[in-house]
Amino acid sequence: MKTKKLVTTAMLLAFALVLSLIQVFQLPFGGSVTLVSMLPVILIGFMYGTKWGILSAFVYSVLQLLTGMGTVSAFFLPGEGQMALPSAICICIIDYILAYTALGIGGIFKDKLKTPTAQLCFGAIAAMLLRYLMHIISGAIFFGAWAQWFFADSTGLSQISFMSGFCDWVMNSMQGSALSIFYSIVYNGAYMIPEIIITTLVAPIIYKILDKSKVIE
Repeated sequence: MKTKKLVTTAMLLAFALVLSLIQVFQLPFGGSVTLVSMLPVILIGFMYGTKWGILSAFVYSVLQLLTGMGTVSAFFLPGEGQMALPSAICICIIDYILAYTALGIGGIFKDKLKTPTAQLCFGAIAAMLLRYLMHIISGAIFFGAWAQWFFADSTGLSQISFMSGFCDWVMNSMQGSALSIFYSIVYNGAYMIPEIIITTLVAPIIYKILDKSKVIE
């Protein structure tokens, strides 16, 4: 059983890593929605418990950090993207380690709701919302300066025609820290909210397939 647990966990982490590279669609101002890449990590916590899920999700967070080194390295190396060393380290911790490790709580509702599918779906929502919160915190603190570009520049959100009025309202209504926080909520929500919806819809289907094949016991 221990060997099966390790092999299954490794396979699910590998699936998650591959799925994270498959983009369902790319947002015009940055960010993308993946092919339910968070679900395999969530399933580990659901199948084997929160402690094992968090440990596995931590491993996944390190893998994500390593595969994202092309982006992350810009925070450390000289150039337009370079940041102060403490800020760059904090971004790595919050946006990668904490955000992806949060997916390990996918089994938090195991045996606490009536049906397994409800347990999985609510666990998935909780895990993904926690990851979303980590990105909001990081975005507001370290990328808040991009808020004016996002809402006011033609290459930001306003390039989507029906959002131009919304962008004007934001710029006229908010400033300072409120604008930075709202920017982070909207920017990160543009890809996280679709991911949450798609994953929650797909999770019951995947659960039934795994249950029939006796992967979930």
